[in-house]
Amino acid sequence: MSAQPSNLKLSCRKSKPQREAGKRRFKVTTDSNHDLPISPNLLNGEFTVAAPDKVWVGNITYTATAEGWLFLAVVMDLFSRQMVGW
Repeated sequence: MSAQPSNLKLSCRKSKPQREAGKRRFKVTTDSNHDLPISPNLLNGEFTVAAPDKVWVGNITYTATAEGWLFLAVVMDLFSRQMVGW
């Protein structure tokens, strides 16, 4: 038998504010409508490499912290799949 009345419902969730319809969460910063030169795609989807230190790829990401934005850039060797720099 329950110690609480059956008509009492407890909820710990806070309601999230609703965003306005059509309002984006993030600001779009990419402008693809330009006449500037575009770098060639040298890999063409070929991510299999025969020897180490022939192809390195990189990525950058960021996250908000209490002290401000934190940025992380990494470089990976495609042959060994190990990070060679950050």
